Amino acid sequence: MIDPINLSLRRDRCLVMGVLNVTPDSFSDGGRYVTIPDALDQAARMVEEGADILDVGGESTRPGASAIPVDDELQRVIPVIEKLRAEFALPISVDTSKAVVMREAVSAGANMINDVFALQSAGAIEAASELEVPICLMHMLGEPRSMQVAPEYVDVVEDVVEFLEARINACLAAGIASADLIVDPGFGFGKTLAHNLTLLGNLDRIAMLGFPVLVGLSRKSMIGQILDRPVDARLYGSLALAILARQKGACMVRVHDVAQTVDALRVLEAVPA
Repeated sequence: MIDPINLSLRRDRCLVMGVLNVTPDSFSDGGRYVTIPDALDQAARMVEEGADILDVGGESTRPGASAIPVDDELQRVIPVIEKLRAEFALPISVDTSKAVVMREAVSAGANMINDVFALQSAGAIEAASELEVPICLMHMLGEPRSMQVAPEYVDVVEDVVEFLEARINACLAAGIASADLIVDPGFGFGKTLAHNLTLLGNLDRIAMLGFPVLVGLSRKSMIGQILDRPVDARLYGSLALAILARQKGACMVRVHDVAQTVDALRVLEAVPA
């Protein structure tokens, strides 16, 4: 039986979403899990390490990444989702912005949509409304190809809040249930280091929207900028950010290093509030 995704504003435990990129060009693990056996082995490892959700992505959204045809994305993610559903009884998220991929992924066994474009692509909001699964709405300034070219805000926190409020209202108007919505401020998506740090310091403002907050901070360039570390040496920085995010109201963290994150959060949450 598949475990349900608990989207209530949890106070007891932060959910850990394990990243499974079946892409050749993702910033951290591109090319490592492009075959089905490799993807299944990594998924099994993350499940054993305590992941609550597996997030499958077939199109890189790293800075400068190019869009890929929908058929290519389908060929990457659908067979993997089908195999994961047959093997594991935990929720599967599909990291996509394309309506066709959303529909096919849910049909194949996905239980959640994680959309960096916040259902702004053609047909996405209609598909999400019909599919009736949880949806994560992320803020991004621009698009992956251009988002890191001199991003500017009047007030990064309030600008992100305003965007998320607008997307929430659009989803509600389209018939999507409030209980199915998650928000993500989009760390590293059209933001400088200063923007990212300001957002993290004010993450409780995002949580005040009243929806579960998901964050993706694992191995991000902001850690490299602070510590001068390459992607494969950012574990400790990632753990620090996961703990800070949880303390500021995050209910779900999207990570590459599942076991270490699970342990860090378990220790944090053992301390009485």
